Amino acid sequence: MANSLLSFLVLLSAIYCGTAQQKVAKTIGQGSSLTPTGNSSWLSPSGLFAFGFYPQGDNRYRVGIFFAGLAVNKTVVWTANRDDPPVSDYVTLRLTTDGRLILQQQSQDSTTDIVNPDQSVSSASMLDTGNFVLYDSNQKKIWQSFDHPTDTILPGQILSKGQELFSSRSESDYSTGLFRLKMQSDSNLVQYPVDATDAPQDAYWNTVTYGIGGVNVTLNLDPDGHLYLLNNSAIIVKNLTDGFPEKQRIYLLKIDPDGILRLYSFPLDRRGRSSSIVWQSSVDRCDPKGICGLNGYCTLYDNEPKCECPPGFNYVSAGNWTAGCERNYSADRCKNNERRIQYSMRSLENTLWEDDPYSVLKLKSTEECKSACLEDCDCEAAFYKDGDCSKQKLPLRYGRRLLSESNIAYIKWAPSTPEKAAPTDSKTKNKKERRLLILLISVSLVALAFTIFLIFGFVAYRKCSWASKRISVNVNFELMEDIAPQSFTYAELVKVTNGFQEEIGRGSSGTVYKGTLDFNNKVVAVKRLENMLADGEKEFQNEMKVIGRTHHQILCCRKSVVLGLSEEEAVLEEWVYQCFENNELAKLVTGLETDMIKFERMVRVGLWCVLDEPSIRPSMKKVLLMLEGTVDIPAPPSLRSYFTAI
Repeated sequence: MANSLLSFLVLLSAIYCGTAQQKVAKTIGQGSSLTPTGNSSWLSPSGLFAFGFYPQGDNRYRVGIFFAGLAVNKTVVWTANRDDPPVSDYVTLRLTTDGRLILQQQSQDSTTDIVNPDQSVSSASMLDTGNFVLYDSNQKKIWQSFDHPTDTILPGQILSKGQELFSSRSESDYSTGLFRLKMQSDSNLVQYPVDATDAPQDAYWNTVTYGIGGVNVTLNLDPDGHLYLLNNSAIIVKNLTDGFPEKQRIYLLKIDPDGILRLYSFPLDRRGRSSSIVWQSSVDRCDPKGICGLNGYCTLYDNEPKCECPPGFNYVSAGNWTAGCERNYSADRCKNNERRIQYSMRSLENTLWEDDPYSVLKLKSTEECKSACLEDCDCEAAFYKDGDCSKQKLPLRYGRRLLSESNIAYIKWAPSTPEKAAPTDSKTKNKKERRLLILLISVSLVALAFTIFLIFGFVAYRKCSWASKRISVNVNFELMEDIAPQSFTYAELVKVTNGFQEEIGRGSSGTVYKGTLDFNNKVVAVKRLENMLADGEKEFQNEMKVIGRTHHQILCCRKSVVLGLSEEEAVLEEWVYQCFENNELAKLVTGLETDMIKFERMVRVGLWCVLDEPSIRPSMKKVLLMLEGTVDIPAPPSLRSYFTAI
């Protein structure tokens, strides 16, 4: 023990550039304060260690002890109130005049004690050993960080009987993590999952010193990296390391977030060299129990651990392996006699979990073991090894894959969704299919109606003049040269369509009704516009101009505002198309005066508009441009068959 203390003093003297340059620790008196964005820390005399604020996340901070004078700056070795939420930058760390070390919110009166010594604090010091010390008015030590370790042991610091180190949650989150190291009263230094008991089956590493050396064994770290267990008689119970000859280095022992205990060496020459691992409790990173959470199992890939879920399981939280796995179906269906699901067993060789069976059977083969679990609704998994079939319930703990193990794990697995859910899914699917079919039929009918109107309009190309001359002046038809669009009153259109009773089609801007002209008993189509937005009005004007230029005989009526009409009737627009008997089409085709180029254009457009696939039918705007001759019309697929029929 005396030799260890002597070597510690010698190394400290070398670290801090000789005794001639040693500095006395600065006294931190009452009234002293720190803020995250101002004076943020109190330094040790050499500047190697600091006590104060360090960042955790964006504009969030914790209070602790960290390296301040190394190239690896801000390496944290101790944290105060580590499971409290990080604080904002609007706080002050203060040693108050009444002897308390507190965090105070600047915007409110709330305070939090950083430490709770038994007496009033008169002053404090940050020492070059990395120990933060509080004193009373007589400069007697009343509290020190070395007595309250978090995840790290520094040279000169000991882990006494009953004390523990707790890993951090991650490399950037210093709250309590998943693993712990305990110096037990039975002289054994042991690692456990943080939520496990001190039972041997929960341990994943120990020094195998149970009952050796007495009851007051401690873990010690010397400045040269010598790590050992020492009893109260100053006898070394076990050496974990023998120390290292390199100078100008400082060592620390830490239980890392992955559960491995490691001894690190840091250079003191500040040349940017990183730390190195000089000892670790295990090289197998799947050794720490619980690293993959409940039901998950750990597999090594190129010495890197990866957590996986067994068949029929998904991660509880995507991206967070430690949260474990859960079944992706309801397990109670096994007991549902009405809709009993058909299970199967999936095997995972060289895979083991904690063996905690509710039943163990002696069976001759793996097939018998699988059948025994399938027939038992309480059985969720079965482990088979050397003739023993161990039936397991969920959750499964401490899973890992290990090639040296002959154990085979069988997991009960549901290969498909439950039958009772199928009718609901089928109804939903059928309902969607019916809606889609209705929509397709509606679109097809609308397209067909438009096509019929366009074809009959072009068929009437050579007969419109003759029909126009027969229109009686008594019904207020004003014919213009070259059969231009004409006007009707709203009342006349109501009469022609018998009050808009018979609907024969729908267009993009309104509904088309069947009507009969009184003066010649001709059947007409009346389009009643229902969309009078600015775009609808513009579309109406453009269509009328294009149709007029194609020399179709179209009788058009703009609505007349008549007293007594309702507000709904006041937004109507009507088109009346002069139609002819069906035999007029044959006359047009065989007539000498027929313009076959225009007729072929009409037929091509019509055939494009009745194609079975709606997505390749032309829009109304494109139809008008085709009829006008502005856009070329490719031959439709059915053009040859159409002319053959003619």
